[in-house]
Amino acid sequence: MDIVLAGGTGFIGRALREALIARGDSVTLLTRDETAANSDWGLMKAVLWDGKTSGDWAAAVDGADAVINLSGESVAEGRWTPERKLALTKSRLDSTRALVAAIASARKRPKVFLSASAVGYYGIAPEGVMTESSPQGSGFLAALCGQWEREAYAAEKLGVRVATLRLGVVLGGDGGALAKMALPFKLFVGGPLGAGAQHLPWVHRDDVVGGILFLLDHEKVFGPVNLAAPHALRNEEFSEALGRALHRPSWAPAPAFLIRLALGEMAEMILGGQHAEPHRLLDAGYEFKHPTAEAALADILG
Repeated sequence: MDIVLAGGTGFIGRALREALIARGDSVTLLTRDETAANSDWGLMKAVLWDGKTSGDWAAAVDGADAVINLSGESVAEGRWTPERKLALTKSRLDSTRALVAAIASARKRPKVFLSASAVGYYGIAPEGVMTESSPQGSGFLAALCGQWEREAYAAEKLGVRVATLRLGVVLGGDGGALAKMALPFKLFVGGPLGAGAQHLPWVHRDDVVGGILFLLDHEKVFGPVNLAAPHALRNEEFSEALGRALHRPSWAPAPAFLIRLALGEMAEMILGGQHAEPHRLLDAGYEFKHPTAEAALADILG
């Protein structure tokens, strides 16, 4: 396939582009780094864009088979000040609008548009299983995900199959959330966050990449897709599994009031949580490479 990838230099994007190239796809990376755009990427080419306006880069979308959008600043970096919220919002909505506009102007439009979102769409859900048909929750992250997805679904009116990737907490060995989660355990002060009863919708990065490849190839799957592991755990259970994987105890819970003091509004993302299950992927026949936390952590840390 001929694929245009935005956000291909991040934690997920790096692994995805390698997998695409390994299976023989042609990848055009949209980058805001002028040096990267002028570099030799071997089997992949890079095109400069600003992530918010139309430009010469839109020619890459014309004739492409698929567009994948992973753009967006990390929600876990820094307190959610008004300025930070605006940056998080604009980095997602602007890039999605620009890609949809490029699709609209293409003479030969792509068949599929895969655009990132998050299980934060469901808001804080202490109990119950969140499937792709569950309603949107409340709070900043839920509102942001709702806006983000609505921008992506504008491409449906152009005859393009759209799937929004509701990502859980993505685990991998060279970045992402796991390094921060593992540090207290390495210092022998690891344990659950707050009461530990909140669900942690984790997923191995291999299965995020595998799920995206699956969605590229399965034309009957569209709409929201939960990219979270099928065996969800509560935070306390995941902490115990992480402790075992690191051969460390899980005994020192981080008090909720200290987390709120340190992180402000962003703390609710950590102290809340959702039991999100990947019904749409499983029903379509996707088989998770790392369905349990024990297997995922052993693969990453073993």
